[in-house]
Amino acid sequence: MNTSLTLALLALVSAPAVPTAKIVGDELLPAIERPGDGSQVCGLGREFHKGRRVELRRRLERGWVFFRGLPKERDALAFRQDKQFWYLTGIESPEAALLMDAKTGREILFLPDQDERAERWEGELWDSDDAWVKTLTGFVDVRPSSKLMEVLEELLREGDLVWTSSHPTLAMSGTSDYAEKHDVRRAQDPLDGRETRAKALEAGLVEHFGVETKDCGAELVEMRWTKTEEEIAAMRRSGRAGALAMAEAMRSTSPGTGEWELQALMSFVHVREGAAGPAYNAIVGSGANSCVLHYHDNDRTMQEGEVLLIDYGCELDHYTTDITRTWPVNGKFSERAAAMYDAVLAAQEAGIAVARPGRTMGDVDAAAKEVLRERGYGELILHGTCHWIGMEVHDPGPRREGASSKTLPLVPGTAFTIEPGIYDAETGIGIRIEDVVVITEDGCEILTGDVPKARAEVEALVASSGLLDVLGATR
Repeated sequence: MNTSLTLALLALVSAPAVPTAKIVGDELLPAIERPGDGSQVCGLGREFHKGRRVELRRRLERGWVFFRGLPKERDALAFRQDKQFWYLTGIESPEAALLMDAKTGREILFLPDQDERAERWEGELWDSDDAWVKTLTGFVDVRPSSKLMEVLEELLREGDLVWTSSHPTLAMSGTSDYAEKHDVRRAQDPLDGRETRAKALEAGLVEHFGVETKDCGAELVEMRWTKTEEEIAAMRRSGRAGALAMAEAMRSTSPGTGEWELQALMSFVHVREGAAGPAYNAIVGSGANSCVLHYHDNDRTMQEGEVLLIDYGCELDHYTTDITRTWPVNGKFSERAAAMYDAVLAAQEAGIAVARPGRTMGDVDAAAKEVLRERGYGELILHGTCHWIGMEVHDPGPRREGASSKTLPLVPGTAFTIEPGIYDAETGIGIRIEDVVVITEDGCEILTGDVPKARAEVEALVASSGLLDVLGATR
């Protein structure tokens, strides 16, 4: 490896580390779920997940609560747990289940029987015989999954109330708005017609045990809407990783670079900073592609004089980030692009100024769009300015009678994006600037602020040398 490449790599890996809740030796590690010493991890910590179960039982008051984690993956990819099951347990392992009595607080965790042959191939697997499971998770009663039906037969009585969730099954990169549409299409397909896993569970419980089932999805969504300190810390880590990746993409942009190269570069930085993978499919749109809101091909070579819009965030410790920046491929905005950029930045700043307790996402959206309209860009607005975020990049918001996401008063701990954008198809210039914010007691905290967005700072960063510049010089 030549000296310049070595220096570039050293500069990248010496970027400020993400705050962490765990220390191994003297090294600060960027993610709780990547402890660095090979140890097993229970999500954000057993007390966090225990607190979520206690809160859910408080809201439900009575009845059994039954959740199943995801089965072993059907493809050759790493297992990733269903988001709601993980939220209640912190368990990143297949074939798990949870049974709780909402009234008494009794909890039973089911894990697979030990499989020594599988562990020889795959390493340590969570099973019901592992003594460390109880200490790590806080569950006192851990039983083998092979006994699940037997235990349900023993404890459930005909007519008992059993709470399940109709929320779509989601693993990494999953978001309920996409999943729900997929489930509806599949159910309506005359050559398919499969019901969801959640509906199959409800039907199975009724058929086998004669119980009454109810959906506690609304209670879970309400709980997830207001983030705890542990969740906000995870979102800070995710936001930091996303920002560092975006900054490196800016440094590595130049005419002749492929959109796919920047996607790969950002993915590398994400994982290096502790992420498990993408929060959603990367949008890396140059030239006319910057005007395509959800452009995913990422297969074009960038040209002189164009702008580049990248919307790409990661999932870290099961919490997502959503970040967008726009910059000139050659490091200098054209007059038209500069005017559009300044308008979008001013719009976002207006929205951020409104984001505080008691206001609404509708207020934020209106403030941002007012700036764009005042500057003559009203006809170029193609989308709203905000959406909730958390474990899902499009987190669901509470559904309350007479209220929508846009009219719910913001409270401390609610997190959402602020992402005004304008798109001029005639000139091939699309501008969007997006950050994740969380409401505080007196305003909001920007969780993705570790990458510049002032126009002069962006131009300076693009003009600097990045990792791809050095790698390109070695070809």
